[in-house]
Amino acid sequence: MKKVLLSLVVLMSTSFVFHSNAQTHKDDNFEFFDTVINNHNQLFQMSCIPSAIEMILKYYKVVDFDFYGLQIKWQNKADGSFRDFDNKELYGITFTQKFVLPRDSSFPVDSLFQTIENELKSGKKVIISLPADGGWHMFVICKQTPDGDFVSYSKLGSHTLILRNTKEIVKKSNGTEIMTYRTPPGM
Repeated sequence: MKKVLLSLVVLMSTSFVFHSNAQTHKDDNFEFFDTVINNHNQLFQMSCIPSAIEMILKYYKVVDFDFYGLQIKWQNKADGSFRDFDNKELYGITFTQKFVLPRDSSFPVDSLFQTIENELKSGKKVIISLPADGGWHMFVICKQTPDGDFVSYSKLGSHTLILRNTKEIVKKSNGTEIMTYRTPPGM
């Protein structure tokens, strides 16, 4: 009886420790998807650039989850680009446009991928422009898969788009632009 009781106490203690650790471990990528992506919308057909910026701002909780000010100002601006947000500080976060180069066989794809990996390793997300329906659409790269590819999320209205073959898409398009950002110390 003592042996059974001791085994039960050990099992309960182990279960409690495991459960406690599981609850306190923060899964950053799940949080980004669950709290930001699922609760965000792209309001206008051409507002994917400010929509992606808003997702980053919401992730860092510098704006409320019902914030759509950038998209409302932008609306269906057809001549917009990352240039509109290059070196702009928004709510303490400074965005930077990178890899503004011709998309051809000389594009430094490996350097682009290394830059994205470095940003992800530092705990940040990366905004990327990818071809879609004869144009370009903005996605937020949130993580790298065990096989080395990048997982990218976006919105089209309230519909969530998920790409798990981002590297393949970039290679087929001979490169692309990205946006990185800096946060204030402690954020």
